[in-house]
Amino acid sequence: MAVDVIGFGALNVDRIYSVERIPGKDEEVFVKELQKHPGGSAANTLAGLARLGMETGALGIIGDDADGLFILEDLKKEGVDIHGIIRRTIGAFSRTGKAFILSDAEGNRAIIIDPGANDTISYEEIDIEYIKKSRLLHITSFACKNGENSFLTQKKLVKEISITVSFDPGNLYAHKGLNALKDIIEKTEVFMPNNKELKILTGKDYVRGAEEIISLGADIVVVKLGGKGCYITNGKSSVEIPPFHVKVVDTTGAGDAFNAGFLYAYLNGMDLEYCGKLGNLIAAHCVQKTGARMGLPFHNQIDLI
Repeated sequence: MAVDVIGFGALNVDRIYSVERIPGKDEEVFVKELQKHPGGSAANTLAGLARLGMETGALGIIGDDADGLFILEDLKKEGVDIHGIIRRTIGAFSRTGKAFILSDAEGNRAIIIDPGANDTISYEEIDIEYIKKSRLLHITSFACKNGENSFLTQKKLVKEISITVSFDPGNLYAHKGLNALKDIIEKTEVFMPNNKELKILTGKDYVRGAEEIISLGADIVVVKLGGKGCYITNGKSSVEIPPFHVKVVDTTGAGDAFNAGFLYAYLNGMDLEYCGKLGNLIAAHCVQKTGARMGLPFHNQIDLI
């Protein structure tokens, strides 16, 4: 099956604990509510794109457990093709990844990751022809707690095949540093960090930081600014787009939702300003609900193009 977008990143089950505040060292807080949701940055973006009407497919790995089945069933329900998902059935890492998320009343988060099988994908396990048939490969992070197999596979993949790449490094990859990410960045058409991640990578403000990423080979840099919207540059022109102001319930997956809106517009040939506006709109829908996907709108609920 040929799809528009394949997402390659960690597949997790998110357990979201609603708390009064995010605890500091040696502090205790009580859980007000616990919710379980399918997660993983790339998978969240794929779900958002699928709801907007694009054909999407997931590339990742799950374990031989109930959480893995939970992820598969939800992706199928969202209309995401699961051909590229590997199931690890034996060995020490035959469990599905998990994210334990603390979310306070203001939408702030703290996240603990148990990668499980996520770190273990080898290049030989991937269906290369499946990827070659897609229009875009969207890359997101792996925790790399138990080795760097999946990260190294991502780097080899973008080197070995010719395909349009979008790349959201997340906090985990930002801490690896620019040198570690250089091989992916130079093959990236759309680089999509948030402001904090770009600062970690470059040590610069988002305008100068984006310029540095462009100099490394990325065609477009899209910086997510949270409550301040987004900044976009292609090295020749730039635009800063304000957010939609809504009541924030939970920011889990807001950046992934933004990516879905931006990439939908981008793949439909829209200009960068429109891409940013649609990204902001999808993110605004997302943060009004708990979890990364509950608030994602369907194509008939918003004005697209």
